[in-house]
Amino acid sequence: MGSGRTGLLVLVGLGACAATAVLARDMVMAPNGGASITDSPKEVMDQAWQIVFRDYLDTTGKYNADQWRKLRRDLLAKSYGNPKEAYEAIRGMLGTLNDPYTRFLDPREFKEMQIDTSGELSGVGIQLSLDKDSKELVVISPIEGSPASRAGVQPKDVIVSIDGKATKGMSTEDAVKLIRGKAGTSVDLVLRRKGQNVNVALVRELIELHAVSHQVNTTPDGVKVGYVRLKQFNANASKDMRTALKDLEDQGVQGYVLDLRSNPGGLLIASVDIARQWLNEGVIVSTKTRDGIQDIKRANGRAITSKPLVVLVNEGSASASEILSGALQENNRAVLVGQKTFGKGLVQSVRGLSDGSGMTVTIAKYLTPLNHDIHHRGIVPNVSVKMTDQEAQKLTIEDLGTRKDGQYRAAESTLVKQLRTAAALQQPYQPGSANVPAALGSTP
Repeated sequence: MGSGRTGLLVLVGLGACAATAVLARDMVMAPNGGASITDSPKEVMDQAWQIVFRDYLDTTGKYNADQWRKLRRDLLAKSYGNPKEAYEAIRGMLGTLNDPYTRFLDPREFKEMQIDTSGELSGVGIQLSLDKDSKELVVISPIEGSPASRAGVQPKDVIVSIDGKATKGMSTEDAVKLIRGKAGTSVDLVLRRKGQNVNVALVRELIELHAVSHQVNTTPDGVKVGYVRLKQFNANASKDMRTALKDLEDQGVQGYVLDLRSNPGGLLIASVDIARQWLNEGVIVSTKTRDGIQDIKRANGRAITSKPLVVLVNEGSASASEILSGALQENNRAVLVGQKTFGKGLVQSVRGLSDGSGMTVTIAKYLTPLNHDIHHRGIVPNVSVKMTDQEAQKLTIEDLGTRKDGQYRAAESTLVKQLRTAAALQQPYQPGSANVPAALGSTP
């Protein structure tokens, strides 16, 4: 039989926000008996089958080992004229598990996943979205220092064409495929700006994707707040967070608001590393496989700051975001503000298959420091603040973390209360004064 080599990657992310962590190699070995494998499509199919057979953690009740063996025999007995037919059969096979996180990726999809989580890509540095009303491709913003930024591409520019191909009806995924490419090659864009078309010729470069943005906000009564927005847990996230925290510490902020809203997750190791930048001690997360093996990750005494912290979460905060927010909440390191999180408590590994395709497979579930399984349950914030639909429609990316952002205002207010309580505790108790916290020596 043929044997393939698979790359093992541990991740906790939603959809394409998967991960490149723990790079390992193993041989895919077929179980004894069953149909023989004589061509490449069947070899890839058998690799995918065996990964599930060996490592899959069933959380849906749809997996049965005997039925899974029969499915293998049935699929390998059929003929497949090309890889596409085999890929559809693999997707159908994995679909019987009814697990949205165990899925097959063709070579193009697998490469896109690796790009999205590696922390760098070869392109021109444009962040795109599809306008809800006009259905046009619109520039959210150019990445600072990128070819697009240097060429003067601006937020809200409409992309009319890419290398002469009209973008009408084009998805963001298809546009990204056309704009990305090998470093040193060029791409020509036609942009519409204030009713006028602008031609822009760009040369692609290797671009580093920064996962963190940060700024100092000053409250109306003069409190300096360090606002940190973590967009996803990619390969640069831990380094970017460390840089942001050191910069904000140097600027003398008095406390922090960490924004994890709509962060879909990513690398497991990134969530652990970032938790260690906020926590000096305590359990961060534990993982449990189908064999019951637990891997416990702990803080290592290297926190960058101990200043008060508020974490912003919403229903789009998932997976690695929930690991981080759960660790900070249950270790009493932070107050969570916002809405209940998504509720994804499963860990996937990403496996590269022998023909360049790949798959994600659920291999474990993770538990918070207090051993809570948050899958389908989510994490409930300490302070519940919902963003109205009207506010969500008006709010732009540039408005996040500003006075226009109602959830941020609530987080800032919560932080200021923490700071005032801490200041009251530090004052010596004087008989006749109203400094009750200092007298009792406890936090209300």
